[in-house]
Amino acid sequence: MAVFSGSDLTCLRGERLVFGGLSFAAAPGDAIMLRGRNGAGKSSLLRLMAGLLVPRSGLITWDNEPIQKDRVAHNARLQYLGHQDAIKPVLSVHDNLRLWAQLRGVTNIDMAIDTALHALDIHHLSRTAGRYLSSGQKRRTALARILIGDSKLWLLDEPTVGLDRESCAQLARLIADFRAKGGIVIYSTHIDLAINHPITLDLDEFAIPMVEWLQDQDDQNDNIETGYGPKAAHSDPQGAAQ
Repeated sequence: MAVFSGSDLTCLRGERLVFGGLSFAAAPGDAIMLRGRNGAGKSSLLRLMAGLLVPRSGLITWDNEPIQKDRVAHNARLQYLGHQDAIKPVLSVHDNLRLWAQLRGVTNIDMAIDTALHALDIHHLSRTAGRYLSSGQKRRTALARILIGDSKLWLLDEPTVGLDRESCAQLARLIADFRAKGGIVIYSTHIDLAINHPITLDLDEFAIPMVEWLQDQDDQNDNIETGYGPKAAHSDPQGAAQ
């Protein structure tokens, strides 16, 4: 049974229709791999899933409840990693993670940080300021954040950027461990990660020409105005009954 799902999602960014008619479903232990050309909407979909964007139409739910209904609860259950590493340059690796742990309300902060540092093999960088980290070290520090605090959902936008082959294998093992505990992972990538049996969601399949979508919207509006659309039937109960 799906715990996290979306139905008939349409995403508009500015004046651009990114995708339409997209649906997904994930149960505990699932991994969904997002595929698609540049601009297909992988990052936008992850932001919709995180509640950072609102779909133009459609619904995203957790346990059948819309995620927008309780944003605090949804934020608490997920870890989101975007394109930016979000590492404060003046803080050490340890203090960057401490700040995150405090925001997440973690109780045993030092133990949580120590575990994350060892898991990403960056314990030796604990006291190094963010400004001195390489791109790969920054990415591993950002990935360490997703290990701090309890979560049920990982949303990872191109998590392998800046990582070498060994670090990619390390990330794949962390994802496998998280899934084994019932976690859900949804990620976009341009390279193949060693993830067992992911569900592939190709966003190229949900591309809709803007002119076609606008025509469909015009047709719906015409039906409503003339009284033949489904919404029009409910707008005038007396008229609908006649």
